[in-house]
Amino acid sequence: MLRGRWRTAGSALARVIVVWAVSTLTLLLLAAVLPDFRLQPGPGGAAGGDSITRIGLTAAWGAGAFGLLSALVWPVLVRALLLVPALVLGLLVFFLNGSLLLLALDLIPDGRGEAAPEAAVVVAAVMSAVASATSTALAVRDDGAYRRRLYRLADRKRRRQRRAGAPGTAESAPGVVFLQFDGVGYEALRRAAGAGLMPTVAGWLDRTHRVTSWRTDWSSQTGASQLGILHGSTFDVPAFRWYDKDTGEVVVCNRPSSAAALERRASARTGSRGLLVLDGASRGNLFSGGADQLALVLSVSARRGRGNRSRAGYFAYFSDPANAVRTFLSFVAEVAREIGQSVRAKARGVRPRVSRGGLYPVVRAFATVVERDVVVAAVIGDMLAGRAAVYADLVAYDEVAHHSGPHGRDTDQVLARLDRSLALIARVAEHAPRAYRMVLLSDHGQSPGATFLGTYALTLKDLVRAGCGLPVPRRAARTHSGAEARAAVRAALHRPVEEPGEEARPARGPEPVVLASGNLGLVSFPDVPGRATRERIERDHPALLRTLAEHPGVGFLLVDGEVLGPGGAVARLSVPGEAEELLAGYGPGAAAAVRRTDAFPHVADIMVNSAYDPESGTVHAFEEQIGSHGGLGGEQGHPFLMWPTVLSEPEGGLVGAESVHALLRDWLRETEDGPQVPVEDHRPRGARSGTLPSVRVAGQDETR
Repeated sequence: MLRGRWRTAGSALARVIVVWAVSTLTLLLLAAVLPDFRLQPGPGGAAGGDSITRIGLTAAWGAGAFGLLSALVWPVLVRALLLVPALVLGLLVFFLNGSLLLLALDLIPDGRGEAAPEAAVVVAAVMSAVASATSTALAVRDDGAYRRRLYRLADRKRRRQRRAGAPGTAESAPGVVFLQFDGVGYEALRRAAGAGLMPTVAGWLDRTHRVTSWRTDWSSQTGASQLGILHGSTFDVPAFRWYDKDTGEVVVCNRPSSAAALERRASARTGSRGLLVLDGASRGNLFSGGADQLALVLSVSARRGRGNRSRAGYFAYFSDPANAVRTFLSFVAEVAREIGQSVRAKARGVRPRVSRGGLYPVVRAFATVVERDVVVAAVIGDMLAGRAAVYADLVAYDEVAHHSGPHGRDTDQVLARLDRSLALIARVAEHAPRAYRMVLLSDHGQSPGATFLGTYALTLKDLVRAGCGLPVPRRAARTHSGAEARAAVRAALHRPVEEPGEEARPARGPEPVVLASGNLGLVSFPDVPGRATRERIERDHPALLRTLAEHPGVGFLLVDGEVLGPGGAVARLSVPGEAEELLAGYGPGAAAAVRRTDAFPHVADIMVNSAYDPESGTVHAFEEQIGSHGGLGGEQGHPFLMWPTVLSEPEGGLVGAESVHALLRDWLRETEDGPQVPVEDHRPRGARSGTLPSVRVAGQDETR
């Protein structure tokens, strides 16, 4: 045993010396290349006639001082800056790192090191990246040392948790990692695995896993699906955004205050805090799932101070300056990649196409690089800590598919990178203190198609106003896109995610409020209390329903318990078989999904689903998205669920996110000594009756 300890200590010392030597050589090279950085006195490094040996010793002193300061001071600095907006912190890393280098140069005897501030930033970034790469390469090459280091970190954390009496810490109990590939439909996953884009997924399907599709509700979007998966209820979530007549506000699923209210309401309805309530972690999600360990969770991002534990993931990631360097370089490369892909698509005349300018390249890079890196690092940390249940959302594919389309070179590259992230997580799982069962799933798919505006040169709002006899602007305004990544960027910058005042709280009056959720539109009349009847709508606006139902870009309407289609078709939901016949083109279960939504207290006065072509699988989004989800039609309503064969098979078809929640809860119970998700019905009587209060989003205290 003593010999083993000496061997371990000797190996660690050797790695430190190698990293120090490589850092020294890097410092010498940078001093020779950069004009504003030198390691000897005098202009240009010529005065003083220093020998090569003395210059080398100076570089070694500087490299050692910088490495020591980075190890001791850097984590303290990052923790002190944890409340700084995430993207600002990522950029601030470079300036702080440069400051540490200047301090290290000041520690060199005789003032032999000197650098301009801008040169210090470059030198510090390069040295951090080189040192990190060298250290990682050495550890990976020495597989025994790498494994021992991972086990040592994991055992230290688990000992602390066991002393604190944390649940689910039994060494023999396998944990479960749920990885959500946001927006990746069942068919998209099968195509990618079969084409070799996702070799890790393909290998698992050949050996250890099975995959099936499940069917979403009518509202095929992350807000409804993830709320159902994590909290067991999708009740009264009619769309991604909807108008609440009780409060006069627009509820938006990716607005932090709305997400927090929806989470509280779902918990009240089910009587449970969520799927991850015991020893769980929630990473990159809209909702917490009841987990204590949070990172990049939107429903808690509106909190300030200690209450916002969601920001801890940034500290864990940026505490290593090399992470900031690597992520920054990847971020810049992704921005350039998006600009190049956009220019190429425009030059080739690719159709359909939407605008990809403005800040979109930055939003895409945040989703595909920053959020991915932080979430993956958090999941790895959770596994090394041995947590019993982890649920993480990777939004990269969904964001790119909205603007590039769900099928093509752009999204293929994203799927390949997601597979590499999965492979990394799987490799780390081999060194975790407990076995992990990897479950992959998605919250919805994506349906392609030209936008409603691009096809018909007017928006849904324009069409509604025309049907109401109201003036229509000559030039149609683009409809705001509600992609989750944009809200995540604003939350990371500590910017308010609320929409402009007119949209967040429309003025009460005779003009309709028209909202879009992918290819699902919602029309509400603020001056009509409660849900408007068909008779009331036809009396106030005689041409509206006919104008909408007969438009070629509209598939069907839901109005007061009736489904209206083209050619005067009407199907009453109360009459068995009528809606099934009218909606047969939208696939099995379409009528049941519409019937369920019709029972929601906050369903819109008019629900509008776009037209759908079963042969091409295309829809028309009412937002500026050529890959969309939110309504019925095509792959958007068919996400996937992929599980290891050691877990029980799903019984029958999975319909709705609530059924997925029940299955995941059963899988957690199957782990011996694993987290026991409460199943008792502790709901208050009001919640059990099916009627819940409105979602209030304005002026509420988010610190509770």
